[in-house]
Amino acid sequence: MIALVPGARLALGTVTAIPVPPPDRVDEDVARTAMLLAPFAVLPVALVASGASAGLAALGVPRLAAGLVCIALLALGTRAIHLDGLADTCDALGVPGDRDRALEVMKRGDVGPMGAGALVLVLGLQAACLGDLLAHPWGWAIAAAGLAASRCALALGCTPLVPAARPGGLGKAVAGSVPVWAAVVSGALWAGLVALLTLPGWGALAVLAALGAVVGLLSVAVRRFGGMTGDVLGAAVELAAAVVLLGLTVV
Repeated sequence: MIALVPGARLALGTVTAIPVPPPDRVDEDVARTAMLLAPFAVLPVALVASGASAGLAALGVPRLAAGLVCIALLALGTRAIHLDGLADTCDALGVPGDRDRALEVMKRGDVGPMGAGALVLVLGLQAACLGDLLAHPWGWAIAAAGLAASRCALALGCTPLVPAARPGGLGKAVAGSVPVWAAVVSGALWAGLVALLTLPGWGALAVLAALGAVVGLLSVAVRRFGGMTGDVLGAAVELAAAVVLLGLTVV
């Protein structure tokens, strides 16, 4: 409980653009709390984005356009922090050379062809799926819950099973801070919440599939980079969002 307030501040300040005072400290307890609270922190932003876009869909705006508006609002509300991670991670995965070369490309921050292609494909998939969801009654609530659930990827990426790839940066600050059992409970909780909105509960499968995709990405990152970085965490979130939204349109 001691870390709840600073952890909530760190979560809001890291995964959203909501103005909050910075935490008075950032230690392992605060990092753990922040990563576990990340889905709750982004939920207000997701609700505003999906609700506004659902209103546009109700007025007759084409589904894909409504989905793109939702993505744009979500990017504004999160400072597009995870999009940067997706682009940098994909560029690093595509570059030839050893681990150090890949980490250098990731750290450089400019967007190459792999990163640009990943952004177009992943955001296009998210927008198309959102457009379909927002056209249905209560689809805005299901979409918001799915987007929040995708942030469980952060807890998965911060278990002791995934080391930090380099000694500095956000990845090092949060690496190993979340026990495996806590990450599993967080994923199960959000799978259950999405299931309640998609009775008889098939939406839980979409969340579980997304978390499975995140585990796959983290495995690749450990082999290629030696662990995770802040960029890898961002890529994991965007991958999870794409998979969970795709799954929700199917179920």
